[in-house]
Amino acid sequence: MTQPTNFGERAVAAGRERGRLCVGIDPHPHLLEAWGLTVDAAGLRSFTMACVEAFADTAAMVKPQVAFFERFGSAGFAVLEDALAGLREVGCLSLADAKRGDIGSTMAGYADAWLGETSPLRADAVTVSPYLGVGALVPVFDVAAETGRGVFVLAATSNPEAVGLQSLTVEGRSVAQRVVDECGQRNLACGASAEGSVGPVGVVVGATLDTPPVLDQLRGPVLLPGVGAQGATAADVRDLTQAAPELGFANVSRAILSRGPQVSDLRKAVEETARDFRD
Repeated sequence: MTQPTNFGERAVAAGRERGRLCVGIDPHPHLLEAWGLTVDAAGLRSFTMACVEAFADTAAMVKPQVAFFERFGSAGFAVLEDALAGLREVGCLSLADAKRGDIGSTMAGYADAWLGETSPLRADAVTVSPYLGVGALVPVFDVAAETGRGVFVLAATSNPEAVGLQSLTVEGRSVAQRVVDECGQRNLACGASAEGSVGPVGVVVGATLDTPPVLDQLRGPVLLPGVGAQGATAADVRDLTQAAPELGFANVSRAILSRGPQVSDLRKAVEETARDFRD
């Protein structure tokens, strides 16, 4: 059997094996305290490595929220590096939720930081913002193509502040739809035109949205935040990804992390939640 070569293909394979679930590592201060940990780098390390132990062999994809590591400076980044290395060692897909977005050499720097082959922060994929133009993301698309890694482009987020911008219509299409369509074109350029083939460029679409963009021609993975604590359900995920259900990954964080701090309880929460996202 041919082994998956790009991130999109590896994501589909992981989803088939473990269920299409992306679990967040979101060390909010209140969660550290709820777990009986100190709100400092030591507490961050205990929290994070418990998550790695619980999720690495149960979740299809694990998404550390970079902001909660950055807040502790170099000590926080050291914990993040170790977490990404731990996930990498056992072959669990990692998604750095960094939401980077810039132009030119600065974007190239971000691409190397999060996807570059020799970077200690390298993940299997990274989230990026397209609101300086999807074309400004070419450096990260290029590095993803070169390394076999992936990119999730923010298309239609669920925060209320975004709706006014992302739903604006230009030449008959919403801004969010234009982002999705441009990502679909990127996947075509990466060889995702054959029936059933998948590209490395995904999008982020809130599962709670009333009028989401159409995803039928994306040909790449879809990350769907808002499931669980924010109110979206497995049925919402199925509705949004009905054209290609194998590409839709529900992002669940708080509902699982609240089951900590015991690793066994966290692992059980992942396994129970993933059942809703299997064929």
